Amino acid sequence: MNIVFMGTPDFAKESLKTIYSKGHHIVGVVTNPDRPQGRGMKLLPSDVKKFALEKELKIYQPLKIKKNQEFLEEMKKLNPDVICVVAYGTILPKSILEIPKFGCINVHASLLPKYRGAAPIQWAVLNGDKTTGVTTMYMDKGMDTGDIILKESIEIGEDETTGELWDRLAKVGGELLVKTLEQIEQGIAPRQKQGENFTIAPMLSKEMAQINWETKTAQQIKNLVRGLNPIMGAYTYLKGKKIKFWKVDIVEDTAVTLETPIDSIKNGTVIFSNQKDGLFIKTKQGILKVLEIQGENAKRMPIQDFLRGNQIQEFELFE
Repeated sequence: MNIVFMGTPDFAKESLKTIYSKGHHIVGVVTNPDRPQGRGMKLLPSDVKKFALEKELKIYQPLKIKKNQEFLEEMKKLNPDVICVVAYGTILPKSILEIPKFGCINVHASLLPKYRGAAPIQWAVLNGDKTTGVTTMYMDKGMDTGDIILKESIEIGEDETTGELWDRLAKVGGELLVKTLEQIEQGIAPRQKQGENFTIAPMLSKEMAQINWETKTAQQIKNLVRGLNPIMGAYTYLKGKKIKFWKVDIVEDTAVTLETPIDSIKNGTVIFSNQKDGLFIKTKQGILKVLEIQGENAKRMPIQDFLRGNQIQEFELFE
């Protein structure tokens, strides 16, 4: 089959790499325009474009695809049997959806209809889910509302971060896309409607990254730290300075013996702090053990290294 591939980040590159390695005929690759990145704000290509350049595939980088007649005509000339879309970042107009013989196929990083939207991997971790997966579907004009083709589920590790889960699901997505294309080509691909029992995974906001010590349990804070690693990091303040947590664990209240009753101590209070044992903070339920931290205008580092150069006293308060 002739395939047009549409995608942008490293997650999408894994699918492109996989179908390329299986010998599929990729007639064109569509990805976002190069964007300024880094301190120098140099224009850099997407991960998908880098792979396409390496393999000398035909590349298209339209600023917009809706009502873009020139791009529409280019896609029609390619005459694809299938358009594969993986983390492209734009809802395709009907004019594009109708081009390929077998339709447009999307790889989505959740078990649809759960977590439709832009950030399904992040929200699975933020919500403390035990399982997630990948779904392939026929695309329609809605946001992740098309008929399901195949699904594959995986377990989420207790300490797994969004970044780690992202990498695993990218590989699962590539293999599932290959299996999906094989079944479409053989005419045996299933088609199952999603129904209305769905949830949404919206874009993350900077505001949600601040730890709320008054209302959140140790488990909820751990999920926040895992879910925002490596995207932006969960943060808090100590003596007016911004501190980011990159890795934490949980200690039950009953595992700690204190002279002061734990219930009388304000949430966010440092219970223990020393180079040997680390940093422990009281939450609404459970005690948070900090494992990796980042001070203001500093690099992230193990807590022992941080405490070697930064004093945090017992009974100081994170806010």
